[in-house]
Amino acid sequence: MRRGAGIGAIKNKKAAQAKFKDKGSELASEQLQQMSKQIESFRSFLEEFASKHKDKIRKNAEFRNQFQQMCATIGVDPLASGKGFWAQTLGVGDFYYELGVQVVEVCLAISHRNGGLISLDELLQRVTKSRGSRAVEVSQADLVSAIKKLRALGSGFVLLPFGSSWLVQSVPGELTMDHTTVIGLAESDYHVSEERLRTELGWGEERIERAMGHLLSEGLAWLDDQGGQNKLYWFPGLFPACIAAT
Repeated sequence: MRRGAGIGAIKNKKAAQAKFKDKGSELASEQLQQMSKQIESFRSFLEEFASKHKDKIRKNAEFRNQFQQMCATIGVDPLASGKGFWAQTLGVGDFYYELGVQVVEVCLAISHRNGGLISLDELLQRVTKSRGSRAVEVSQADLVSAIKKLRALGSGFVLLPFGSSWLVQSVPGELTMDHTTVIGLAESDYHVSEERLRTELGWGEERIERAMGHLLSEGLAWLDDQGGQNKLYWFPGLFPACIAAT
């Protein structure tokens, strides 16, 4: 009897679990449908909002960035295609592709000086200057969007986190962790010394020579030996925009 009761209890438990599972699937399906309706409603709202404020979206950099953030919340990318509602209504796809071409032109024009590494701040100043005073205002967020589109070109045009901003690498080539560590160390004074690499990073001569040799050969760093033992390595891509743009 006890054995039979035990088997019955197990069967009842399994049946209850199956019911809970079915009910859970039903609730999940209902929630998914509700979320889909909410997202579709929000998408319609965005399209109406875009149609109403399209001139401001095109002309005002800050407003344009806020609009893109609104789009991102529901997974809409108004830059993803040159066709469809977003391109026809806003023309922002063309705007970013054209901006991307201007980014390429500026980076190529000064790559001989900085080795293809430039701060986002300096890039913004140079692009703004090249566009002229009558062009639509652009922001750093606009540059980031344009640079991400340039990934279709393959290697090169990589965004590197740098403090609270970004560096833009506009030439092909891999930067290792050692390279980015050195660049980060140079952030405050735009240069590092061999002594700092030894004392603050604990690097030996071979590691210093390997890392700095690559940065020098790529034109990302300039050597200042000062005629002494403690060599200095300057990074022109880190110079303040007010100096670098002169």
